[in-house]
Formats: sequence, C-alpha cells, structure tokens
Amino acid sequence: MTDTQPDVQSDVRAWLDENWDPARPVGEWWKMLANSGWGYPHYPVEWSGRGLSSDAESIVTEELAAKGAFGPPWGVATMMVGPLLLELGTEEQRERWLEGIVDGTDIWCQLFSEPEAGSDLAGLKTTAVRDGDEWIINGQKVWTSGAIDAKRAILVARTDPDAAKHHGLSFFIIEMDQPGVEVRPLVQMTGESEFNEVFLTNAVVPVQNLIGEINKGWGVTLRLLSYERNSLDPEGEAGLQNKFDLSTPVGLLASGEVDDGTQTMMPKGSEAWAMLLGMIQENGLDTEAPIRQEAMRFYSMLQIARYTSLRAAAAIDAGQLPGSEVSLGKLASVRMMRTWRDLALRVLGPNGQIVGEDAPLGGRVAQIALSVPGMSIAGGTDEIQHNIVAERVLGLPREPRPN
Repeated sequence: MTDTQPDVQSDVRAWLDENWDPARPVGEWWKMLANSGWGYPHYPVEWSGRGLSSDAESIVTEELAAKGAFGPPWGVATMMVGPLLLELGTEEQRERWLEGIVDGTDIWCQLFSEPEAGSDLAGLKTTAVRDGDEWIINGQKVWTSGAIDAKRAILVARTDPDAAKHHGLSFFIIEMDQPGVEVRPLVQMTGESEFNEVFLTNAVVPVQNLIGEINKGWGVTLRLLSYERNSLDPEGEAGLQNKFDLSTPVGLLASGEVDDGTQTMMPKGSEAWAMLLGMIQENGLDTEAPIRQEAMRFYSMLQIARYTSLRAAAAIDAGQLPGSEVSLGKLASVRMMRTWRDLALRVLGPNGQIVGEDAPLGGRVAQIALSVPGMSIAGGTDEIQHNIVAERVLGLPREPRPN
C-alpha cells in the first residue's frame, strides 16, 4: 500500500467497518488495533505497525473519530517509551516491552524530576551503583505523572558521581512493583492525584535494562524529551492512561459514559474548537467583536501548533533529531490552551466556575481551567523553551548557567 491519504483512509475505513463493535471489551479492542497495525501505523510492520509515515497516524485518528471508535492506548508508554525503544532499544528490549505498550496492558511513568532538579534535570542526585548483574538505585523523584498506576518506569540516575553533571548519567527501565519503590500521591487543586512523589531505597534494576551506554544517558534523555514535547500535538490524545478495567465495553469509553482519564485535560484541538464555538453561540455572543477576536486567536495558535507538530514528525520520519520546532510547538500549544481557558470562562461567566453534572459541559470547563497551568511546566517549562528559541533560532547570547 502506498502511503497516501486516499489509500490509508479507504483501508482503515474498511477495517473499522468490519471490526468496530462498541460491546467489545477495551482490552480486546486494543489488542485488535495492535495486531492490525492501525493502533500505531507509523511503527515498523514487525513491531505492530504498518511502516507508514507519521501523517498516517493523523489520518487514522480522524477516521476513528468519524466512526465513533475508541483510539489506541496513550500516555508515557506510547508517546515516549515506544518510539525510544524503536530507535535506541535492543532487539531483546523491544521484544520484552513493546507488546505491552501497544496493546495497553502495561502502564508506564517517567522518573526524571527531583526536588532539586526540575528544569535543571542534569543536576539530579538519584544514584545507581553497579552490584554484579544489578544496579542498586537510591534517591527521590517528584511530579511523576501516573506513578500510582504504573507497572514500570523510565529512570535517569547518576552512575558516575565524579563526572561533569551531564556526563555521569545513565538511562534505565525499572519495575515499579518492588519493595524498594514507594509512591506517595500529591493532591492537586483539581482534587485529583495525577502527580506523585517516588522514593527509591535500594531498588533493583537488572543490567539488561540499561538503554544506551553507561554514563551516556543524557543523550538518550534529550532524545526522549523531544518526543515528550512533540507529544503536545493538538490533535493527540491528552492525559494519562488510567488503570481502568480492561473488560469495560469499549463503546462506553468512546461515548464518555465511563471516564477514560481525560476529563480534566484539554480536549483535542478540533474538539476544543467545536466546544468553544458551541459555548459562544449558546450564550448569544457570536456577534461580539472581542469574543470573535479571541476565538480567532485560539484558532491561530491551533494552526501553529499543528504545523510545528507536523514539522517535528517529518524530521523524526527522516531519522533526524527535531529542532526548535519542538519548542515552538510546545509554546504554541500552551498559549492555545490558555486562550481557550480564558475565553471559555469569559463566555460562561460565573457558571464556568461550577463543577458537577448540572454545570455547563458537566463542569469540564472548570476542571480544565484548573489543569491548564500545569501544561506550562510539563515537558520543559515555558522559560526553558523560550531560552531554546532565543539561543538556537534568534542567536541571542546564552543565559548564564548556574554552574
């Protein structure tokens, strides 16, 4: 099959017509998507994909939405770990972990940030000490999304305390279900506990769980972060994969009758635009010039975010490391979210602050409004992204480093 829009559309439509069944358990549906290659069509054929370009993923997403079908698994595992394993993992590592990623049976988290190493990630203090065929891990991580449900995690730890901070790090895969890993949820102002603290006390990592080379984990980390920042594709799935019952009828998740964990997150770009227009029209504000202007500001940011996401995806398809378009796309996505929040609250007035089933859109606007500030931090703070653009695109002098 040639990688063109008509071919992809016709093939995925035919497959959905034959296989989509709202009564099917979500776990079975995800396995079918994985086995067919339509869950992640840009993955290689031998790893549950179809070997297509990243453009095919957007086409399939549109066709799934048009059919009213539930999409493939999402979260840290699919948007970051899967691509990283395909690029830098060994054959044995791919065989061990990719199947559980693409069929949604394994939930992952990201053990990166620490109390004294957030934006300055290379300043982390968690240590990994070699002991025979194992690494012994000690330290603390924080702001770990989804750690309470995760089966395993990607971990950056210091393996050479005497090396310069960017040169003494290594990148590992660690099992979360072991005595040396303690997870403590952090309650957010949304009332949820998406983030967690994780304490590592003599936790164990087998030597075969090293990704890349010893003491060269910073390069692996940068590669992974490029995937994380580009995951802010405005049409991508938001939120984290919850540990919900895989026997749940998939139609209940597709219709929103069962929460799939995305209710407090910004909806996809096209859905967000439709929601915004609906609120404006229902409140009789579609002829108000200031409202229309802000709506178009949102639409403009949406188009910029889409364009930069496509540019970054094209670079990845070509085997290149995405450049500043990743930072520009992340900044555009965050500005888009803020514009949506501010305009939605302006349109709804006091009703936008209400949560519960009787509130507009089931209280989703208030929940989204509370979650949007976190997007300025996730995937690298806005300040870090501005520095990258200033130094690498505009050629401005580098900001003084703490060290």
